[in-house]
Amino acid sequence: MSSRVRGAGGGGRGRAHAAVEAYFRLAPVTVPLYAIAVAVVLGGLVILLAGANPVEAYSALFRGAFGSPQRIAGALARSTPFIGAALAVAFAFKAGLFNIGAEGQLLVGGLTAAWVGTFGWMAGLPAVVGIPVVLLAGVVGGALWGGIPGVLKARTGAHEVIVTIMLNAIALRMTEWLVASRAPVILLDESSSVPRTRPIAAGARMPDLFGSVHLGLLVALVLCALVWFVLNRTTAGFEIRTVGINPNAARYAGMSVPGTIVLVMACSGALAGIAGAGEVSGGLGFLTPGGFVGFGFDAIAIALLARANPFAVIPAALLWGSLLAGAPLMQLEAGLSIDLVRIVQALIILFVAADAIVRYLFRIRAPRGEDVAEAAVFAKGWGV
Repeated sequence: MSSRVRGAGGGGRGRAHAAVEAYFRLAPVTVPLYAIAVAVVLGGLVILLAGANPVEAYSALFRGAFGSPQRIAGALARSTPFIGAALAVAFAFKAGLFNIGAEGQLLVGGLTAAWVGTFGWMAGLPAVVGIPVVLLAGVVGGALWGGIPGVLKARTGAHEVIVTIMLNAIALRMTEWLVASRAPVILLDESSSVPRTRPIAAGARMPDLFGSVHLGLLVALVLCALVWFVLNRTTAGFEIRTVGINPNAARYAGMSVPGTIVLVMACSGALAGIAGAGEVSGGLGFLTPGGFVGFGFDAIAIALLARANPFAVIPAALLWGSLLAGAPLMQLEAGLSIDLVRIVQALIILFVAADAIVRYLFRIRAPRGEDVAEAAVFAKGWGV
C-alpha cells in the first residue's frame, strides 16, 4: 500500500516537473505573443487619441491583409523577402553578431541577380537551370558583401554594426550609379521612365504559385528549415552557437573564433542575397535602386520578435508583412495615417526587447540555464 502511495506521489511530482519544464519551453513563445497584445492595446489608445474607432481601424487593417484571396496573396508576397532578410539577421545573432547590413546585402544580391539574368546566354536556358543560376548569383553577391564586415571584424576588431551601416550606404549609391547612369557595366533599362535594370530573361523568372505569391516563398521556407538544421544538428552549428554564447570558451576549446565570424557573416549575407535575388526573379523581373530601402531594419525587428529562431521567423515575418499590406485599407476606411502601423510595430519590438516589462505584467518567470545564455547573445551583438 505504502509503495503505491509513494508511486502515486512520485507520479505527481513527475507531472509537476513536466509542467514546469513545459512552462519554461513556452515562455520564449508567450513573451512575444503578450508583447503583440500589449502593442495592439496601446495602438488602440493612439487611434482613440487620433479621433478614430479602434475596432473599425483594426477591422480594416485585418481585411486589408486577409479580406480576400487576392489580399492574402498580397500579404504573403509582401512577407516573402522579410523571411529571408530576417533569417540572415537571426543567423548572425546566433554567433553574437549584429548584422545591420541586411539591406545592403539584399541590394547587392538583387543587383548581381539582375546583372546575371540579363546575360545573352540566359535567354536560351530553361527555368530549371535559369532560376538556380540567378539565385546563385544573389548568394555570391550577398556573401561577398556580408563577408567584408566579417573579415574586418575578425582581422582588425572593427565593429560589424558600424561597418555594415557604411556598407548599406555604399551598396545603395553603387546601385544607383550602375543602374541610373551610364556606368561601365550598363544595366539601365533605357525604355523605362524610372531608373531600373533591364528585365531578366524569361527562363530566370520564378513562376507564380497563386496570385502574386511566387516560388520565392517556398525557397524562403526551405531556407528556414535548412538554417535550423545547421544550427541545431551539425558541428558547425554547435560552434556558431558556442562562439555566440562565450567566445573565450570557444577559443579555449580549440574553435576558430575569427574563422567562425567570417563564415557567419558571409552566410548571413548569402541568405539576404538570395532573398534579394528572389525578389528580382519572382517579383517584377528587374531591380530599382531604392527597392529595398528600409528592409534591413525591418529584418532586425522581425529577428528580434522571433528571438533568432529560424522557424519563428516565418510567423513574425508574416505578421510584419500583413500589417504593411493591410495599412492602405485602414488609411482609406478609417482615415488614419499608414504610419500608425509603424507605431504598432515599434511598440511590439519595444516590449519584445524590454521583455522584463511583459514578464512583470503577465507574471512570466525569467528564463534560466541555456535560455539566459541565448538571450545574452542579443546584447553581445551590440558589443556591450
